[in-house]
Amino acid sequence: MAAAEHPDLQELREAIEALDRRLLRILAERMALVERVARAKLEAAWPFRDQGREDRLLVHLRQVALEQGLDPHEVERLYRVILDMSVAHQQSHVRGLETVPLRVAYQGAEGSYSHLAAQRRYAGRPGGVVLSGCDSFREAAERVASGAADLALLPIENTTAGSINETYDLLAEGRLEITGEEISAIEHCLLALPGATLEQIRAALSHPQALRQCEGFFRDHPWIRPQAEYDTAGAARKVRETGDRSLAAVASASAAATYGLEVLAAGIQTLAGNATRFVEVALHPVRLPPEAPAKTSLLLVLADRPGALGELLVEFSRRGLNLSKLESRPIPGDSWRYRFYLDVTGRASTAPFLAALAAIEPLTSELRVLGSYPAAERG
Repeated sequence: MAAAEHPDLQELREAIEALDRRLLRILAERMALVERVARAKLEAAWPFRDQGREDRLLVHLRQVALEQGLDPHEVERLYRVILDMSVAHQQSHVRGLETVPLRVAYQGAEGSYSHLAAQRRYAGRPGGVVLSGCDSFREAAERVASGAADLALLPIENTTAGSINETYDLLAEGRLEITGEEISAIEHCLLALPGATLEQIRAALSHPQALRQCEGFFRDHPWIRPQAEYDTAGAARKVRETGDRSLAAVASASAAATYGLEVLAAGIQTLAGNATRFVEVALHPVRLPPEAPAKTSLLLVLADRPGALGELLVEFSRRGLNLSKLESRPIPGDSWRYRFYLDVTGRASTAPFLAALAAIEPLTSELRVLGSYPAAERG
């Protein structure tokens, strides 16, 4: 055959790469239109996701795929990814607008540590922020999942009491992405009604995590019984409402000011340097600033084979990736099997990280990136 009938392989590859660049330019143009759609939806108070329209669009695209000689099933899969990408882009764009308030859910009442952490994190945002307290971590997460809130700020670990398991279990459900973290110093105070004395107190109300962080105080004051409540600031409010001088709350000094209580003892946490790490969660990931130090959180279930965990850790180590946390949690309904949560320094989009993920996949029966996000500065 003549040489002309055998096009050069490199030329064909270059032609495909040129088409890929055109496709990406078109995708970028689509995202620019998506931003305009987002602003129109804001003006019309229209939800970001219109499932009926998406279903009609997919039916139309399957038909167009058939006309073009393409596999309609694969085209539908591709466009489902593009639609998810478009919704994420809309939400990310709106969160960056200076004229739109950010809706943030947290667990607890006004003056709780979650409330104070949210105030610190979002104060000064040009478009403002609307903070909403919830009775539980799950309620805060559900507000994000339903679209009633843009973000939730949830505590995930404490330097004294350890991991906060409910937050890990909510992340395992797979609906939310970690988009940031906040580390807050925690100083617990014993709060009581004005005029009450330490000797009068018989019970101290607070969230179980806060009570565990003050075990040393309760050992030194055995006449005060710790009593669990759903929230630190809620406990302070309850003390005020009951009017019982034998009750106190373990909460922040800010909660004392909010609910008209007095601080009987400050800094009652067992360990100095007590701090809580919060994670910010959303429905979709955010674009990371290129210069920002990043952290990536992973969820995985190991394959049932000897040495799988050791092999997995080696794959990260040999690529220079530092694990800052490794946590296991039982899998509900599957006795003696565990999910592992890993925090790794770096972003999941880098070549070493992608290579590590590819290497560990055969060692797992489940592997999911929970989010790559800016790492908080540690004090």
